[in-house]
Amino acid sequence: EANADASVKLSDKWSTMLFAHYENETKAHDSDGDGFADIPQVEQYNLFNRWAYMGEHYVFQAGIKFINEERASGQVSHGGHTYADPYRIDMNTDRYEAFIKQAYIFNKEHNTNIALITSGTIHNMDAVYGRKLYNVDQQNAYASLLFETEFTSQHSLSTGLSLNYDRYDQEYRLVNDVNLGLTPELDKETVSGVYAQYTYMPSDKLTVMAGLRGDYSSLYGFFVTPRANVRYAPNEYINFRASAGKGYRTNHILAENCYMLASSRKVVIADDLDQEQAWNYGLSIASYIPLFGKTLNLNAEYYYTDFQNQLVVDMESDAHTIAFTNLDGRSYSQVFQIEATYPFFEGFNLTAAWRMTDVKQTINGKLYEKALTGKYKGLLTASYKTPLGKWQFDGTLQLNGGGRMPTPETLADGTLSWNERYKGFEQLSFQVTRFFRNWSVYIGGENLTNFKQKNAIIGADDPWGDNFDASMIWGPMHGAKGYIGVRYNLPRN
Repeated sequence: EANADASVKLSDKWSTMLFAHYENETKAHDSDGDGFADIPQVEQYNLFNRWAYMGEHYVFQAGIKFINEERASGQVSHGGHTYADPYRIDMNTDRYEAFIKQAYIFNKEHNTNIALITSGTIHNMDAVYGRKLYNVDQQNAYASLLFETEFTSQHSLSTGLSLNYDRYDQEYRLVNDVNLGLTPELDKETVSGVYAQYTYMPSDKLTVMAGLRGDYSSLYGFFVTPRANVRYAPNEYINFRASAGKGYRTNHILAENCYMLASSRKVVIADDLDQEQAWNYGLSIASYIPLFGKTLNLNAEYYYTDFQNQLVVDMESDAHTIAFTNLDGRSYSQVFQIEATYPFFEGFNLTAAWRMTDVKQTINGKLYEKALTGKYKGLLTASYKTPLGKWQFDGTLQLNGGGRMPTPETLADGTLSWNERYKGFEQLSFQVTRFFRNWSVYIGGENLTNFKQKNAIIGADDPWGDNFDASMIWGPMHGAKGYIGVRYNLPRN
Protein backbone atom coordinates (compact mmCIF):
# COMPACT_ATOMS: atom_id res chain seq x y z
CA GLU A 1 0.00 0.00 0.00
CA ALA A 2 1.29 3.46 -0.86
CA ASN A 3 -0.12 6.90 -0.09
CA ALA A 4 1.13 10.32 -1.20
CA ASP A 5 -0.44 13.67 -0.36
CA ALA A 6 0.65 17.24 -0.86
CA SER A 7 -0.72 20.71 -0.26
CA VAL A 8 0.74 23.69 -2.05
CA LYS A 9 -0.01 27.35 -1.33
CA LEU A 10 0.40 28.98 -4.75
CA SER A 11 -0.32 32.52 -3.57
CA ASP A 12 -2.03 34.32 -0.71
CA LYS A 13 -5.40 33.29 -2.23
CA TRP A 14 -4.80 30.14 -4.31
CA SER A 15 -3.89 26.68 -3.02
CA THR A 16 -4.14 23.09 -4.23
CA MET A 17 -4.07 19.61 -2.71
CA LEU A 18 -3.27 16.25 -4.30
CA PHE A 19 -3.87 12.79 -2.82
CA ALA A 20 -2.85 9.46 -4.40
CA HIS A 21 -3.40 5.95 -3.08
CA TYR A 22 -2.45 2.52 -4.40
CA GLU A 23 -2.98 -0.87 -2.79
CA ASN A 24 -2.25 -4.38 -3.97
CA GLU A 25 -3.36 -7.39 -1.96
CA THR A 26 -3.81 -9.88 -4.76
CA LYS A 27 -2.38 -12.94 -3.04
CA ALA A 28 -5.01 -15.50 -2.05
CA HIS A 29 -5.31 -16.66 1.57
CA ASP A 30 -7.30 -19.66 2.78
CA SER A 31 -6.26 -20.26 6.37
CA ASP A 32 -9.40 -22.22 7.34
CA GLY A 33 -8.98 -24.65 4.45
CA ASP A 34 -12.55 -24.41 3.11
CA GLY A 35 -11.30 -23.67 -0.41
CA PHE A 36 -12.57 -20.06 -0.40
CA ALA A 37 -10.46 -16.92 -0.05
CA ASP A 38 -10.58 -15.54 3.51
CA ILE A 39 -10.39 -11.94 2.29
CA PRO A 40 -10.89 -10.46 -1.19
CA GLN A 41 -7.95 -10.00 -3.50
CA VAL A 42 -7.89 -6.25 -4.17
CA GLU A 43 -6.00 -3.86 -6.41
CA GLN A 44 -7.03 -0.20 -6.21
CA TYR A 45 -5.97 3.18 -7.62
CA ASN A 46 -7.34 6.33 -5.99
CA LEU A 47 -6.64 9.94 -7.02
CA PHE A 48 -8.04 13.22 -5.66
CA ASN A 49 -7.11 16.80 -6.62
CA ARG A 50 -8.68 19.92 -5.07
CA TRP A 51 -8.19 23.63 -5.83
CA ALA A 52 -9.20 26.49 -3.55
CA TYR A 53 -9.44 30.27 -3.88
CA MET A 54 -10.01 32.32 -0.70
CA GLY A 55 -10.79 35.92 -1.63
CA GLU A 56 -12.05 38.83 0.38
CA HIS A 57 -15.65 38.29 -0.73
CA TYR A 58 -15.48 35.34 -3.12
CA VAL A 59 -14.62 31.77 -2.07
CA PHE A 60 -14.14 28.91 -4.54
CA GLN A 61 -13.32 25.20 -4.34
CA ALA A 62 -13.23 22.58 -7.09
CA GLY A 63 -12.07 19.02 -7.15
CA ILE A 64 -11.95 15.78 -9.11
CA LYS A 65 -11.74 12.20 -7.83
CA PHE A 66 -11.07 8.89 -9.53
CA ILE A 67 -11.18 5.32 -8.20
CA ASN A 68 -10.41 2.12 -10.09
CA GLU A 69 -10.72 -1.14 -8.18
CA GLU A 70 -10.57 -4.81 -9.11
CA ARG A 71 -11.83 -7.12 -6.37
CA ALA A 72 -11.84 -10.92 -6.59
CA SER A 73 -12.85 -13.72 -4.24
CA GLY A 74 -14.44 -17.15 -4.20
CA GLN A 75 -12.76 -20.52 -4.60
CA VAL A 76 -9.00 -20.26 -4.97
CA SER A 77 -6.20 -22.66 -5.87
CA HIS A 78 -4.48 -22.48 -2.51
CA GLY A 79 -3.30 -25.14 -0.11
CA GLY A 80 -3.55 -27.91 -2.71
CA HIS A 81 -7.07 -27.08 -3.92
CA THR A 82 -7.78 -27.29 -7.66
CA TYR A 83 -11.17 -26.78 -9.30
CA ALA A 84 -12.47 -27.59 -12.75
CA ASP A 85 -15.42 -25.22 -12.34
CA PRO A 86 -14.55 -22.81 -9.48
CA TYR A 87 -17.12 -20.53 -7.85
CA ARG A 88 -15.70 -17.04 -8.40
CA ILE A 89 -16.72 -13.55 -7.33
CA ASP A 90 -15.28 -10.65 -9.35
CA MET A 91 -16.12 -6.95 -9.05
CA ASN A 92 -14.61 -4.26 -11.27
CA THR A 93 -15.43 -0.67 -10.33
CA ASP A 94 -14.68 2.71 -11.91
CA ARG A 95 -15.85 5.88 -10.18
CA TYR A 96 -15.44 9.49 -11.33
CA GLU A 97 -16.46 12.54 -9.29
CA ALA A 98 -16.24 16.29 -9.78
CA PHE A 99 -17.52 19.15 -7.64
CA ILE A 100 -17.52 22.94 -7.52
CA LYS A 101 -18.32 25.00 -4.42
CA GLN A 102 -18.48 28.76 -4.60
CA ALA A 103 -19.79 31.49 -2.35
CA TYR A 104 -20.05 35.26 -2.40
CA ILE A 105 -20.00 37.10 0.93
CA PHE A 106 -22.07 40.30 0.85
CA ASN A 107 -21.68 41.32 4.49
CA LYS A 108 -19.10 39.73 6.78
CA GLU A 109 -20.49 41.39 9.89
CA HIS A 110 -23.86 39.66 9.43
CA ASN A 111 -22.43 36.60 7.63
CA THR A 112 -24.69 37.31 4.68
CA ASN A 113 -23.67 35.13 1.76
CA ILE A 114 -24.98 33.14 -1.16
CA ALA A 115 -23.43 29.84 -2.23
CA LEU A 116 -23.77 27.40 -5.10
CA ILE A 117 -22.69 23.76 -4.80
CA THR A 118 -22.68 21.48 -7.84
CA SER A 119 -21.38 17.95 -8.25
CA GLY A 120 -21.49 15.04 -10.65
CA THR A 121 -20.69 11.33 -10.26
CA ILE A 122 -20.32 8.40 -12.64
CA HIS A 123 -20.08 4.98 -10.98
CA ASN A 124 -19.72 1.82 -13.08
CA MET A 125 -19.57 -1.67 -11.57
CA ASP A 126 -19.45 -5.04 -13.34
CA ALA A 127 -19.80 -8.01 -11.00
CA VAL A 128 -19.96 -11.80 -11.25
CA TYR A 129 -21.25 -14.02 -8.41
CA GLY A 130 -20.78 -17.62 -9.50
CA ARG A 131 -23.02 -17.79 -12.58
CA LYS A 132 -24.90 -14.56 -11.81
CA LEU A 133 -23.96 -11.33 -13.55
CA TYR A 134 -24.88 -7.98 -12.02
CA ASN A 135 -23.80 -4.82 -13.85
CA VAL A 136 -24.86 -1.35 -12.77
CA ASP A 137 -23.99 2.11 -14.07
CA GLN A 138 -25.01 5.10 -11.98
CA GLN A 139 -25.00 8.75 -12.97
CA ASN A 140 -25.72 11.41 -10.38
CA ALA A 141 -25.99 15.20 -10.68
CA TYR A 142 -26.58 17.50 -7.74
CA ALA A 143 -27.00 21.26 -7.36
CA SER A 144 -27.79 23.36 -4.30
CA LEU A 145 -28.26 27.13 -4.02
CA LEU A 146 -27.97 28.43 -0.44
CA PHE A 147 -28.50 31.80 1.23
CA GLU A 148 -27.83 32.64 4.85
CA THR A 149 -27.74 35.75 6.97
CA GLU A 150 -27.67 36.85 10.61
CA PHE A 151 -30.33 39.48 11.29
CA THR A 152 -28.89 40.06 14.76
CA SER A 153 -26.59 38.15 17.09
CA GLN A 154 -29.69 36.25 18.26
CA HIS A 155 -31.53 35.53 14.99
CA SER A 156 -30.24 33.94 11.78
CA LEU A 157 -31.78 32.32 8.72
CA SER A 158 -30.55 29.75 6.23
CA THR A 159 -32.57 28.82 3.17
CA GLY A 160 -31.99 27.20 -0.18
CA LEU A 161 -33.00 25.19 -3.23
CA SER A 162 -31.70 21.78 -4.27
CA LEU A 163 -31.95 19.44 -7.23
CA ASN A 164 -30.78 15.82 -7.29
CA TYR A 165 -30.85 13.48 -10.29
CA ASP A 166 -30.09 9.74 -10.12
CA ARG A 167 -30.01 7.31 -13.01
CA TYR A 168 -29.30 3.57 -12.65
CA ASP A 169 -28.77 1.32 -15.66
CA GLN A 170 -28.92 -2.22 -14.26
CA GLU A 171 -28.54 -5.71 -15.67
CA TYR A 172 -29.07 -8.89 -13.65
CA ARG A 173 -28.83 -12.17 -15.54
CA LEU A 174 -27.15 -15.56 -15.64
CA VAL A 175 -23.96 -16.24 -17.54
CA ASN A 176 -25.99 -18.09 -20.18
CA ASP A 177 -27.80 -14.80 -20.96
CA VAL A 178 -31.02 -15.78 -19.16
CA ASN A 179 -32.45 -12.48 -17.88
CA LEU A 180 -33.68 -12.96 -14.31
CA GLY A 181 -36.05 -10.01 -14.75
CA LEU A 182 -35.72 -8.69 -11.22
CA THR A 183 -34.68 -5.10 -11.92
CA PRO A 184 -35.77 -2.55 -14.49
CA GLU A 185 -33.30 -1.86 -17.24
CA LEU A 186 -33.47 1.85 -16.40
CA ASP A 187 -34.27 3.40 -13.03
CA LYS A 188 -34.15 7.19 -12.69
CA GLU A 189 -35.40 9.75 -10.19
CA THR A 190 -35.31 13.54 -9.99
CA VAL A 191 -35.88 15.23 -6.64
CA SER A 192 -36.25 19.00 -6.35
CA GLY A 193 -36.58 20.69 -2.98
CA VAL A 194 -36.65 23.89 -0.96
CA TYR A 195 -35.77 24.37 2.70
CA ALA A 196 -35.51 27.02 5.42
CA GLN A 197 -33.84 26.88 8.81
CA TYR A 198 -34.18 29.45 11.58
CA THR A 199 -31.73 29.72 14.47
CA TYR A 200 -32.47 31.50 17.74
CA MET A 201 -29.59 32.06 20.18
CA PRO A 202 -30.70 34.35 23.03
CA SER A 203 -27.44 33.70 24.91
CA ASP A 204 -24.30 31.60 24.84
CA LYS A 205 -26.15 29.05 26.94
CA LEU A 206 -29.07 28.31 24.62
CA THR A 207 -29.38 27.62 20.89
CA VAL A 208 -32.60 26.56 19.17
CA MET A 209 -32.80 25.55 15.51
CA ALA A 210 -35.95 24.66 13.57
CA GLY A 211 -36.00 23.62 9.94
CA LEU A 212 -38.50 22.54 7.31
CA ARG A 213 -37.98 21.32 3.78
CA GLY A 214 -40.28 20.15 1.05
CA ASP A 215 -39.25 17.88 -1.82
CA TYR A 216 -40.90 16.58 -4.94
CA SER A 217 -39.79 13.22 -6.31
CA SER A 218 -40.56 12.14 -9.86
CA LEU A 219 -41.25 8.65 -8.43
CA TYR A 220 -42.90 9.30 -5.05
CA GLY A 221 -44.47 12.74 -5.28
CA PHE A 222 -44.32 15.49 -2.65
CA PHE A 223 -43.10 14.98 0.92
CA VAL A 224 -42.19 17.24 3.86
CA THR A 225 -39.25 16.84 6.22
CA PRO A 226 -39.23 18.75 9.53
CA ARG A 227 -36.39 18.85 12.05
CA ALA A 228 -35.42 20.66 15.26
CA ASN A 229 -32.30 20.89 17.44
CA VAL A 230 -31.77 22.39 20.90
CA ARG A 231 -28.49 22.97 22.72
CA TYR A 232 -28.34 24.10 26.35
CA ALA A 233 -25.10 24.74 28.26
CA PRO A 234 -25.89 25.97 31.78
CA ASN A 235 -22.18 26.28 32.62
CA GLU A 236 -18.74 25.54 31.24
CA TYR A 237 -18.76 21.95 32.55
CA ILE A 238 -21.79 20.46 30.84
CA ASN A 239 -24.04 20.88 27.82
CA PHE A 240 -27.17 19.13 26.63
CA ARG A 241 -28.38 18.53 23.09
CA ALA A 242 -31.69 17.23 21.78
CA SER A 243 -32.83 16.63 18.22
CA ALA A 244 -35.89 15.37 16.38
CA GLY A 245 -36.72 15.06 12.71
CA LYS A 246 -38.03 12.98 9.89
CA GLY A 247 -36.10 11.37 7.05
CA TYR A 248 -36.86 9.78 3.68
CA ARG A 249 -34.71 7.51 1.52
CA THR A 250 -35.08 5.91 -1.89
CA ASN A 251 -34.03 2.26 -2.12
CA HIS A 252 -31.82 0.77 -4.82
CA ILE A 253 -32.24 -2.84 -3.83
CA LEU A 254 -29.57 -4.81 -5.67
CA ALA A 255 -27.03 -1.97 -5.80
CA GLU A 256 -27.15 -1.73 -1.99
CA ASN A 257 -27.42 -5.47 -1.27
CA CYS A 258 -25.39 -7.06 -4.05
CA TYR A 259 -23.26 -9.02 -1.55
CA MET A 260 -26.33 -11.19 -0.93
CA LEU A 261 -26.01 -12.55 -4.47
CA ALA A 262 -23.13 -14.70 -3.19
CA SER A 263 -25.53 -17.51 -2.35
CA SER A 264 -27.85 -20.02 -3.98
CA ARG A 265 -30.90 -18.10 -2.74
CA LYS A 266 -33.49 -16.89 -5.19
CA VAL A 267 -34.03 -13.11 -5.14
CA VAL A 268 -37.65 -11.95 -4.93
CA ILE A 269 -38.47 -8.23 -5.07
CA ALA A 270 -41.99 -7.05 -4.25
CA ASP A 271 -43.83 -4.75 -6.65
CA ASP A 272 -44.30 -1.05 -5.83
CA LEU A 273 -41.75 -0.72 -3.07
CA ASP A 274 -42.19 2.56 -1.19
CA GLN A 275 -39.68 5.10 0.03
CA GLU A 276 -38.22 4.45 3.44
CA GLN A 277 -39.37 6.97 6.02
CA ALA A 278 -38.62 7.29 9.72
CA TRP A 279 -38.73 9.64 12.69
CA ASN A 280 -35.40 10.19 14.43
CA TYR A 281 -34.88 11.38 18.01
CA GLY A 282 -31.65 12.02 19.86
CA LEU A 283 -30.35 13.14 23.26
CA SER A 284 -26.76 13.75 24.27
CA ILE A 285 -24.83 15.07 27.27
CA ALA A 286 -21.25 16.30 27.07
CA SER A 287 -19.40 17.09 30.29
CA TYR A 288 -15.94 18.41 31.11
CA ILE A 289 -15.09 17.46 34.70
CA PRO A 290 -11.97 18.83 36.46
CA LEU A 291 -10.25 15.86 38.10
CA PHE A 292 -6.80 15.80 39.74
CA GLY A 293 -5.65 18.85 37.79
CA LYS A 294 -6.80 17.51 34.44
CA THR A 295 -10.10 17.30 32.53
CA LEU A 296 -12.22 14.18 32.20
CA ASN A 297 -14.34 14.32 29.04
CA LEU A 298 -17.51 12.30 29.52
CA ASN A 299 -20.17 11.97 26.81
CA ALA A 300 -23.43 10.03 26.69
CA GLU A 301 -25.77 9.71 23.68
CA TYR A 302 -29.11 8.06 22.99
CA TYR A 303 -30.75 7.83 19.54
CA TYR A 304 -34.07 6.29 18.60
CA THR A 305 -35.34 5.69 15.05
CA ASP A 306 -38.96 4.72 14.45
CA PHE A 307 -39.63 3.50 10.90
CA GLN A 308 -42.98 4.24 9.26
CA ASN A 309 -41.80 2.33 6.20
CA GLN A 310 -38.67 0.34 5.57
CA LEU A 311 -37.19 -2.01 3.02
CA VAL A 312 -37.31 -5.38 4.79
CA VAL A 313 -34.77 -8.03 3.78
CA ASP A 314 -36.51 -11.29 4.58
CA MET A 315 -34.10 -14.20 5.06
CA GLU A 316 -36.33 -15.76 7.73
CA SER A 317 -39.27 -17.19 5.78
CA ASP A 318 -37.42 -19.47 3.36
CA ALA A 319 -33.86 -20.80 3.46
CA HIS A 320 -33.77 -20.71 -0.35
CA THR A 321 -35.06 -17.15 -0.86
CA ILE A 322 -34.16 -13.53 -0.15
CA ALA A 323 -37.34 -11.45 -0.29
CA PHE A 324 -37.35 -7.64 -0.40
CA THR A 325 -40.68 -6.25 0.83
CA ASN A 326 -42.29 -3.18 2.39
CA LEU A 327 -42.52 -3.06 6.17
CA ASP A 328 -45.80 -4.34 7.59
CA GLY A 329 -45.64 -3.71 11.33
CA ARG A 330 -43.09 -2.19 13.71
CA SER A 331 -39.43 -1.51 13.05
CA TYR A 332 -37.12 0.50 15.27
CA SER A 333 -33.54 1.08 16.28
CA GLN A 334 -32.28 2.41 19.60
CA VAL A 335 -28.63 3.03 20.40
CA PHE A 336 -27.04 4.13 23.66
CA GLN A 337 -23.36 5.10 23.84
CA ILE A 338 -21.13 6.40 26.60
CA GLU A 339 -17.55 7.58 26.12
CA ALA A 340 -14.84 8.83 28.48
CA THR A 341 -11.40 10.30 27.75
CA TYR A 342 -8.77 11.21 30.35
CA PRO A 343 -5.08 12.25 30.09
CA PHE A 344 -3.60 10.34 33.02
CA PHE A 345 -0.16 11.93 32.64
CA GLU A 346 1.84 13.92 30.10
CA GLY A 347 1.66 12.26 26.68
CA PHE A 348 -0.72 9.49 27.77
CA ASN A 349 -4.43 9.45 26.89
CA LEU A 350 -6.97 6.73 27.57
CA THR A 351 -10.37 6.53 25.87
CA ALA A 352 -13.11 4.05 26.75
CA ALA A 353 -16.44 3.73 24.95
CA TRP A 354 -19.43 1.41 25.17
CA ARG A 355 -22.39 1.16 22.81
CA MET A 356 -25.58 -0.88 23.19
CA THR A 357 -27.75 -1.55 20.14
CA ASP A 358 -31.33 -2.77 19.95
CA VAL A 359 -32.68 -3.16 16.41
CA LYS A 360 -35.91 -4.99 15.62
CA GLN A 361 -38.23 -5.29 12.61
CA THR A 362 -41.41 -7.12 11.75
CA ILE A 363 -41.23 -9.94 9.20
CA ASN A 364 -44.34 -11.95 8.35
CA GLY A 365 -46.15 -10.66 11.42
CA LYS A 366 -43.33 -11.47 13.88
CA LEU A 367 -41.01 -8.93 15.51
CA TYR A 368 -37.43 -10.16 14.98
CA GLU A 369 -34.14 -8.95 16.38
CA LYS A 370 -32.26 -7.80 13.28
CA ALA A 371 -30.00 -10.58 12.08
CA LEU A 372 -26.20 -10.27 11.93
CA THR A 373 -26.27 -7.16 14.15
CA GLY A 374 -24.13 -7.18 17.31
CA LYS A 375 -25.83 -6.28 20.59
CA TYR A 376 -22.95 -4.19 21.88
CA LYS A 377 -19.54 -2.80 21.02
CA GLY A 378 -16.81 -1.76 23.43
CA LEU A 379 -13.63 0.18 22.76
CA LEU A 380 -10.55 0.85 24.88
CA THR A 381 -7.83 2.97 23.26
CA ALA A 382 -4.53 3.98 24.83
CA SER A 383 -1.96 6.31 23.29
CA TYR A 384 1.40 7.38 24.68
CA LYS A 385 3.97 9.72 23.16
CA THR A 386 7.37 10.15 24.84
CA PRO A 387 8.33 13.64 26.13
CA LEU A 388 10.73 14.34 23.25
CA GLY A 389 8.18 13.12 20.71
CA LYS A 390 10.44 10.41 19.27
CA TRP A 391 8.26 7.40 20.10
CA GLN A 392 4.51 6.82 20.05
CA PHE A 393 2.63 3.72 21.21
CA ASP A 394 -1.02 3.09 20.29
CA GLY A 395 -3.18 0.16 21.35
CA THR A 396 -6.87 -0.61 20.84
CA LEU A 397 -9.02 -3.34 22.35
CA GLN A 398 -12.39 -3.81 20.67
CA LEU A 399 -15.23 -5.87 22.15
CA ASN A 400 -17.90 -7.06 19.71
CA GLY A 401 -21.19 -8.36 21.05
CA GLY A 402 -22.93 -11.46 19.79
CA GLY A 403 -26.06 -11.47 17.67
CA ARG A 404 -28.65 -13.57 15.91
CA MET A 405 -28.30 -15.59 12.74
CA PRO A 406 -31.24 -15.65 10.30
CA THR A 407 -33.61 -18.47 11.24
CA PRO A 408 -35.35 -19.91 8.17
CA GLU A 409 -38.06 -22.44 8.78
CA THR A 410 -36.84 -26.00 8.33
CA LEU A 411 -38.52 -27.32 5.22
CA ALA A 412 -39.95 -30.82 4.71
CA ASP A 413 -36.95 -31.84 2.60
CA GLY A 414 -34.62 -31.24 5.59
CA THR A 415 -33.22 -27.90 4.47
CA LEU A 416 -30.56 -26.62 6.87
CA SER A 417 -31.85 -24.27 9.58
CA TRP A 418 -29.57 -21.71 11.25
CA ASN A 419 -31.56 -21.29 14.45
CA GLU A 420 -28.62 -20.12 16.54
CA ARG A 421 -26.80 -17.11 17.95
CA TYR A 422 -23.15 -16.25 17.62
CA LYS A 423 -21.07 -15.22 20.61
CA GLY A 424 -19.14 -12.01 21.18
CA PHE A 425 -15.43 -11.73 20.45
CA GLU A 426 -12.46 -9.46 21.11
CA GLN A 427 -9.92 -7.90 18.77
CA LEU A 428 -6.63 -6.24 19.71
CA SER A 429 -4.45 -3.97 17.61
CA PHE A 430 -1.16 -2.29 18.46
CA GLN A 431 1.26 0.08 16.72
CA VAL A 432 4.69 1.53 17.55
CA THR A 433 5.96 4.61 15.69
CA ARG A 434 9.50 6.05 15.70
CA PHE A 435 9.75 9.67 14.56
CA PHE A 436 12.79 11.25 12.92
CA ARG A 437 13.28 14.77 11.58
CA ASN A 438 11.46 14.37 8.25
CA TRP A 439 10.34 10.77 8.34
CA SER A 440 8.96 8.05 10.59
CA VAL A 441 8.72 4.28 10.63
CA TYR A 442 5.91 2.28 12.20
CA ILE A 443 5.18 -1.38 12.87
CA GLY A 444 1.99 -2.91 14.16
CA GLY A 445 -0.58 -5.64 14.06
CA GLU A 446 -4.33 -6.06 13.66
CA ASN A 447 -6.60 -8.72 15.19
CA LEU A 448 -3.76 -9.86 17.44
CA THR A 449 -6.26 -11.99 19.37
CA ASN A 450 -6.41 -14.04 16.13
CA PHE A 451 -10.19 -14.45 16.25
CA LYS A 452 -11.77 -15.86 13.06
CA GLN A 453 -15.36 -16.77 12.28
CA LYS A 454 -15.54 -20.53 11.91
CA ASN A 455 -17.46 -22.26 9.12
CA ALA A 456 -18.42 -18.85 7.74
CA ILE A 457 -19.49 -20.14 4.33
CA ILE A 458 -22.46 -22.48 4.46
CA GLY A 459 -22.19 -25.33 1.98
CA ALA A 460 -18.60 -24.46 1.00
CA ASP A 461 -18.06 -28.04 -0.20
CA ASP A 462 -20.88 -27.66 -2.77
CA PRO A 463 -21.05 -24.05 -4.01
CA TRP A 464 -23.36 -24.98 -6.89
CA GLY A 465 -25.80 -26.71 -4.53
CA ASP A 466 -29.08 -25.46 -3.08
CA ASN A 467 -27.74 -24.71 0.43
CA PHE A 468 -24.69 -22.59 -0.47
CA ASP A 469 -24.55 -19.18 1.24
CA ALA A 470 -21.48 -16.95 1.59
CA SER A 471 -23.36 -13.89 2.90
CA MET A 472 -23.70 -14.91 6.58
CA ILE A 473 -20.61 -13.03 7.74
CA TRP A 474 -20.57 -11.45 11.22
CA GLY A 475 -16.89 -11.59 12.20
CA PRO A 476 -13.36 -11.31 10.78
CA MET A 477 -12.33 -13.90 8.23
CA HIS A 478 -8.57 -13.42 8.58
CA GLY A 479 -6.49 -13.95 11.67
CA ALA A 480 -3.65 -11.87 13.10
CA LYS A 481 -2.14 -9.50 10.57
CA GLY A 482 1.15 -7.60 10.81
CA TYR A 483 2.39 -4.59 8.88
CA ILE A 484 5.31 -2.18 8.67
CA GLY A 485 5.44 1.20 6.99
CA VAL A 486 7.48 4.33 6.37
CA ARG A 487 6.31 7.94 6.14
CA TYR A 488 8.42 10.70 4.62
CA ASN A 489 7.59 14.41 4.82
CA LEU A 490 9.14 16.79 2.33
CA PRO A 491 10.55 19.74 4.29
CA ARG A 492 8.91 23.11 3.54
CA ASN A 493 11.09 25.78 1.97
